[in-house]
Amino acid sequence: MTQSVMKTYAPADVVFDKGEGVFLFAEDGKRFLDFGAGVAVTCLGHAHPHLVAALTEQAQKLWHCSNLYKIKGQERFARRLAENTFADVAFSCNSGAEANECAIKVARKHFAAKGSDRYRILTFAGAFHGRTMATLSAGKQAKHCDGFGPMLDGFDQVAFNDLDAAKAAITDKTAAILVEPVQGEGGMRPADVAFLQGLRALCDEHGLLLMFDEVQTGVGRTGKLFAHEWAGVTPDVMAIAKGIGGGFPVGACLATNEAASGMAPGSHGSTYGGNPLAMAAANAVLDVVLEDGFLDHVSKMGALFKARLQDVVDAHPTVVTGVRGRGLMLALECKVTNTDLVAKCFANGLLAVPAGDNVMRLLPPLVVQEEHIEAAIAILMRSCAELSEK
Repeated sequence: MTQSVMKTYAPADVVFDKGEGVFLFAEDGKRFLDFGAGVAVTCLGHAHPHLVAALTEQAQKLWHCSNLYKIKGQERFARRLAENTFADVAFSCNSGAEANECAIKVARKHFAAKGSDRYRILTFAGAFHGRTMATLSAGKQAKHCDGFGPMLDGFDQVAFNDLDAAKAAITDKTAAILVEPVQGEGGMRPADVAFLQGLRALCDEHGLLLMFDEVQTGVGRTGKLFAHEWAGVTPDVMAIAKGIGGGFPVGACLATNEAASGMAPGSHGSTYGGNPLAMAAANAVLDVVLEDGFLDHVSKMGALFKARLQDVVDAHPTVVTGVRGRGLMLALECKVTNTDLVAKCFANGLLAVPAGDNVMRLLPPLVVQEEHIEAAIAILMRSCAELSEK
């Protein structure tokens, strides 16, 4: 890494210059199975022909014009999200952090516009909602917040999957509850169905907004278009990003008309959000993900992968102890240090991602096939065996 790049990352010693499907190729020609997908971003794999064609066509016409003018692609994107979710409206932005920032502002503005002084948002231990000051304050993870204090006021936190604690934390200043259906960075921990259903009931009882952070869990990652569908509950507000752009920076905040009733012209904005290039990418992703059978494929591959990961656990209990997650959002619980397993897999040609609670995330592109899963399992078996010998 050059001396000119701010030292906020510690990247692996590799430069990728080409991708094809579930594979990445380094400058020296070495091929890697990409089961990190840019941290759940490249949902259609690399260089997907439909995505490439959509971006190429748009790039030859118009890159940017700003939201001072109507953008047809943005209007189509919002309409398609509304047609396929609980939402009535969508705000387009560039990232998950921005989508969650918008959700926080929607909640505060919703009550302010009604003359209420409710503004506090209830979140959960282990959460990760982004790296802005507001989203850091919402997540409250010490490793992310250290040195950036004081954190912003307005966020209260209780234990994840503890409905009684959530109920006890609600006050007359509480405006909303913000939760991930599966905590990704927090250790690939799924929310219990009863917990999510209970949060919906609490919000209905107290007149609060239920807000889901589906930045990592959304766009088919768990086998449903959005992970909250597994619990049979619907939010009032939802933040999405990562997979929705297939690798292009795209995020969105979805809401019902009632939840977004305070968001008047001038109340929020984004220079790049919803620009023609981003919307070409996002609409192309939706073209593929909404095809008949696509989500069934994700569920089928997810079930196969989870079963085969259990085989790895059974074969190497001194290295890995369990499997977590849903669909193609899975993780191995590590007995060794998770970064050691990530590094060993990297050396053997498999990309994975560490997360909290000492797990290693496996987030392959949603277009992964059985032969790719078997190839990944072979590398995992080899990597665990090599760590067992140390």
